[in-house]
Amino acid sequence: MTDPQGYVPGRYKIDDYGNGGFRFADMSHRGSILALPTGIRAITPSAWNEIDAATIDLALSDSGELDLFIVGTGKDLMPLASALRAKLRDAGIGCETMATGAAVRTYNMLIDEGRQVGALLIAV
Repeated sequence: MTDPQGYVPGRYKIDDYGNGGFRFADMSHRGSILALPTGIRAITPSAWNEIDAATIDLALSDSGELDLFIVGTGKDLMPLASALRAKLRDAGIGCETMATGAAVRTYNMLIDEGRQVGALLIAV
């Protein structure tokens, strides 16, 4: 069950993606998401270039301890701003940027391995 702010607590794999959203935890969400060990929440960026410091700060404040943070930038691989990468690096968190499809597959694989991973996934 989600709360009014678009949050579902718990750690979930992403079951499917496309058509502007994601399926996880026996539900679907239209729009981009932030998936962390603490839960999955709706986020407002709808394109890679809308990811800002506030979005990264939200991930850092709500993440617990992460080994790796994956950024799915949409249909194509696009760069994450160097200041945002530095913010994650300064927090001791590795960052990988890739197209959303690859990001979903990588995130799910790392969840299966029991890794502490988070993902910011732009809907495609």
